[in-house]
Amino acid sequence: MAQLGWGAIGVGAVLAGRPYAITGRPVGAALICLGAMCLAAPAMADQSIPAADNGTVACVASAKDLTRISLAGDQFASVSKISTGNPAEDFKIVNEPVRGDIYLSVPDGFAKSNLSFFGTTRKGYVYKFVCQVRGNDAEQIFVTNTAIKAEAARDWEVRSSPEDSAVRLAQAMYRSETIEGFEVRQDVLEPVTVGKLEVQQVGEYRGADLKGLVLRVRNTGRDALPLDENMLAAKGAVAFMTPVSELAPGQAAAVYLIQSNGGR
Repeated sequence: MAQLGWGAIGVGAVLAGRPYAITGRPVGAALICLGAMCLAAPAMADQSIPAADNGTVACVASAKDLTRISLAGDQFASVSKISTGNPAEDFKIVNEPVRGDIYLSVPDGFAKSNLSFFGTTRKGYVYKFVCQVRGNDAEQIFVTNTAIKAEAARDWEVRSSPEDSAVRLAQAMYRSETIEGFEVRQDVLEPVTVGKLEVQQVGEYRGADLKGLVLRVRNTGRDALPLDENMLAAKGAVAFMTPVSELAPGQAAAVYLIQSNGGR
């Protein structure tokens, strides 16, 4: 779609730029408009869907091509569905053994507007899938269970010292990176006042035993203020990191605070 858009704009610009081409200039303008519409059209995105054990996964399955369903940190062990005996109403599920994904396909003239089945995973989770059937292109569905992410975080933290876990988390927070086993939230909270400091939480990393807070701290006073953990770190703080040790009047800086969830 993008190549078509840029091609139409290029040809349209050539035609519209010819001062003596009376018929070509309107055609060129039309091609430029067509190209702009192609570039503005939203790209088809893969489906990323959160799920919980015994929950329902609502998705879209292709009416003409394959639909792949993949589980983050898990694999399909078995699937269960009803066979009607009517070829126009039955769909196929193939379990790919290497990665543990499944592939759905519907026959030509599939009579139903949706399909449904149950999937059991190798880690013991069960999901109910209800997929609308539409579209000609292949579909990819990525299912993420937050319980598995928490399990991965706990496994890593059990194998690591609290200091190693805190360093790993602090590095990810400073670089604004995702980190395996931690749920990243970008919720911005209302600022609060701590003395002459205005403190606002702008992000959170939550794992099994640790959580990291990304804070924006601003000096609202008339004098420079030291920026240390004694002013901001609450009870249960494991680590405190900031790129500056002092804030000038009106200056703001990021603070990365790591706390214990009380798990160990």
